[in-house]
Amino acid sequence: MKTIEDTGYDAWLHYGKIKNVHIQKEYLPYFKNLVVLEESIILESAQKELQQAISSMLAVNLEVTKKMEEQSSVFLVTEKSYDLFHKQIGTDVTKQLSDEGYAIKSIGNKNGLIIYGKTNVGVLYGVFHLLRMMSMEMSLHDIELIENPKNQLRMMNEWDNMDGSVERGYAGNSVFFENNRFVQDLTRIKDYARMLASVGINAIAFNNVNVHEVETDLITAKFLPDVKNVADIFSAYGIKTFLSINYASPIQLGELDTADPLDENVRQWWKEKAKEIYSYIPNFGGVLVKADSEHRPGPFTYGRNHADGSNMLAEALEPFGGIVLWRCFVYNCMQDWRDRSTDRARAAYDHFKPLDGEFHENVILQIKNGPMDFQVREGVSPLFGAMPNTNQVLEFQIAQEYTGQQRHLCYLIPQWKEVLDFDTFAKGEGSPIKAVADGSMYNYKYSGITAVSNIGNDENWTGHTLAQANLYGYGRLTWNPDLSSEEITDEWVKVTFGTDPEVVNVISMMLLSSWRIYENYTSPLGVGWMVNPNHHYGPNVDGYEYSVWGTYHFADYKGIGVDRTIATGTGYTGQYFAENTKMYESLETCPDELLLFFHHVPYTHKLKSGVTVIQHIYNTHFEGVEQAEGLVAAWQALEGKMDSGRFNHVLARLQEQAEHSKEWRDIINTYFYRKSGIADELHRKIY
Repeated sequence: MKTIEDTGYDAWLHYGKIKNVHIQKEYLPYFKNLVVLEESIILESAQKELQQAISSMLAVNLEVTKKMEEQSSVFLVTEKSYDLFHKQIGTDVTKQLSDEGYAIKSIGNKNGLIIYGKTNVGVLYGVFHLLRMMSMEMSLHDIELIENPKNQLRMMNEWDNMDGSVERGYAGNSVFFENNRFVQDLTRIKDYARMLASVGINAIAFNNVNVHEVETDLITAKFLPDVKNVADIFSAYGIKTFLSINYASPIQLGELDTADPLDENVRQWWKEKAKEIYSYIPNFGGVLVKADSEHRPGPFTYGRNHADGSNMLAEALEPFGGIVLWRCFVYNCMQDWRDRSTDRARAAYDHFKPLDGEFHENVILQIKNGPMDFQVREGVSPLFGAMPNTNQVLEFQIAQEYTGQQRHLCYLIPQWKEVLDFDTFAKGEGSPIKAVADGSMYNYKYSGITAVSNIGNDENWTGHTLAQANLYGYGRLTWNPDLSSEEITDEWVKVTFGTDPEVVNVISMMLLSSWRIYENYTSPLGVGWMVNPNHHYGPNVDGYEYSVWGTYHFADYKGIGVDRTIATGTGYTGQYFAENTKMYESLETCPDELLLFFHHVPYTHKLKSGVTVIQHIYNTHFEGVEQAEGLVAAWQALEGKMDSGRFNHVLARLQEQAEHSKEWRDIINTYFYRKSGIADELHRKIY
């Protein structure tokens, strides 16, 4: 029988037995007693986590007590009991902590540890930090660390449908729903809450943004008791519950014949609905809305704008402290792509920038990291920093919709780091997107980062065991965007697979190189989209689902790429601040990795490397296959270094990836060879 560790179910929380005798000897004196002086559901979660982890790692039963024995004790302390520990904690520490921050301090030579947070959730985060350190076999001597989250909202968007399916889900069915109702066994939801809290996630919307008829009932008495049960589970781990709503709910629920946001009856309907929701869930976070995009209803139907639509909901939620997350993924999916002046990339900026300052203070615009749709590589959204008077939240996609769908290894932390560190120049040099997300650039009331989840009911949560690294890394990066990709990777490998140096080095190398490898054998130079329609898996150069009117890459026999310049193209480059406009507008200064995202060039155009565009396409696709095969070989070298269950599972995924990379190589290279008529300079076989 497989153990839980074999299946990967416990992910980075399996708390493996510490075998290093020197580390054991250091840790054991700290863990005789667990002193908890207060009672709360969150502190109870922290207490249980510590007990479970210490039992697993050290084979010690941690005794819970209220006795103030400093020797061999761990203390969970909040602001309420601070006075009892003020000498050990110090006043400077309390001044440095935010409401969700924590401090971990050792008590002299008493073999004691204090985990202090101003609030219960701060203590919970501190417990998870301590256990992460122990899983990494770090020393506990003379600890004095302080941690605060950089982002206020650290959120997860699930795209789960009540029939049990998950839109863009690649790891099985929903953990929340089945057969148009909530699942009966909530154990897995609790375990998911633990996973999210362990990396600092504090908010979740657990139903799909594309709200179907049955999900509209989630805000009615039919399902609100079930929503409350799930919300209570997340509350025990400091996570607020949100719901995705159908903008046309007043009509869908059969009570009104309009959803016009300026209609007084509609406004009153939502106020009553908010009152009803909060009667079930007093700490309800708010709502997530996708409107006027991809056939979803919205205020455009009534000649209103997005400020009108979101403000109506904001007014309804405001008395209860709720917020409205309003997605900026708004574009006309039926536009004619043959018209090269039409550019989907422009849509979000064109729709929302003119409305800056018109949104209520409890509205947050949710903006995808790029202007298109979570591609392997694309420019960042020019909306970031462009709306100083409107709250903004950054949206990533952990689910690998366009990056291999968790069948291929594609570690996204390096990509997200590039986005977060990108300089918008919104307030001059040194205005990175991470300063927009954390609210510091414009002192937003609400801000943060959210992402589309990659989990399902597969035994290992994410389909591909190594895809767990994207979920873990998202949480850690959202907590602290200044962490490096290497630091996050090192953490995840050690807490998931142990501290064997060879295992750590090999898996870290595989993860950190995987995004570029995937890019090499799929989409060159920022062109994107070359996937099969609808399901978005596998190569299809002209396959975008709306391609009845053409493609996104405009390849012909002369050249390839989208001209988004001001001088001759769609004018999209003009949406950036001046310094970035100048960089992207010019062929000389546009980064090669985004060349075809911003410019249409001949196949013979020479990149800064001196290689032509067509030769670069050939080279990278051949190299990508070799690199994918290299991932297989690297993993095979770890046989015997871990349990066979996880080893064999990952090996099978990597072998599939290597084979599939050949299909990508052959289809892409053949297409462009036939389109351009230019042969490979290295005389490799192209069909």
